[in-house]
Amino acid sequence: MTIFRGRAEKKVRDAGYDPARLPPGQYLTDKWPVLHAGSVPKVDLATWDFKVWGEVGAPLRLTWDELQRLPATEVTTDIHCVTRWSRFDTTFRGVRWSELAKLVEPKPSARFVVAHAEQGFTANVPLAALEDDHALIAYEADGEPLAPDHGWPLRLVVPSRYFWKSAKWLRGLELLDHDQPGFWERYGYHNDADYWKEERYGF
Repeated sequence: MTIFRGRAEKKVRDAGYDPARLPPGQYLTDKWPVLHAGSVPKVDLATWDFKVWGEVGAPLRLTWDELQRLPATEVTTDIHCVTRWSRFDTTFRGVRWSELAKLVEPKPSARFVVAHAEQGFTANVPLAALEDDHALIAYEADGEPLAPDHGWPLRLVVPSRYFWKSAKWLRGLELLDHDQPGFWERYGYHNDADYWKEERYGF
């Protein structure tokens, strides 16, 4: 592991980055590998919608056009996959949770979020992870609409966690007063997914 870390840090340094940005057990790549369970869903934007419900005062349903009219933000951040690749300086554009929160009015009891995606996929995070300045409900990456393989038309981006928490093909956010493990967590992945602690598998 020491040899792996040394080589990984050298690649980061040779690319002109600070090796301290690379979490333990990761290696830097310029590519964006495609990883997901199941097939890429087919989406019709004419009938597509996005919902927020649960522990909120005003449940919300948005069409694609309505979502696009919300104030947009662009963030540049590093992403880290549990399969050990890291990609620095990825730029996303989309809507901050704070813009949705103004509309749905989260209740004081809302402490966790379950992201609901196409084909029944779910991912769970604390609400605080969505409140992070770099978290987004994103529809663009690196200046272009998300590729279908990367979650078009919408994906969650939670860069403070391993990237499986950033659910592709996002269709809704459910706010809860309790934690509820998502798809990969039920198959043995770590519930918290902190890459600085290498929380890959198990609790």
